[in-house]
Amino acid sequence: MLQRIQTVWIFLAILGAVFLFVTGQDFSLFGPVPFISITCVALVLFGFISILSYKERKRQILLNNISLIINALLLGLLAYWLLTLPGGMNFPEKGIEPLFPLLSIVCLLIANVFIRKDERLVKSVDRLR
Repeated sequence: MLQRIQTVWIFLAILGAVFLFVTGQDFSLFGPVPFISITCVALVLFGFISILSYKERKRQILLNNISLIINALLLGLLAYWLLTLPGGMNFPEKGIEPLFPLLSIVCLLIANVFIRKDERLVKSVDRLR
């Protein structure tokens, strides 16, 4: 069933990865390698696979946990990048890029809560049969 609340939260996490892909094109972490673009595409793929595997809740939780780990690593790298930027009057605006992985982490955690709630509901119904 695609019309569940966790689908909305996973979709919001996918939107966070898409927004990071759009706004994260102005910097590079590891030289010429487009690390941000590659991880954003991977996060979007994991998100869509997670949404489409709605019948297998264990796989959905596993994919969300992998996305959580990737988002946490990405958040750490972006925070490091922001801390190494020159500040002051020459470059007063720092990026909002770390906000998107943080938003995705929160959305994926909430989605996992609802997936586990569905899992408990299905197990309780199986006990009654």
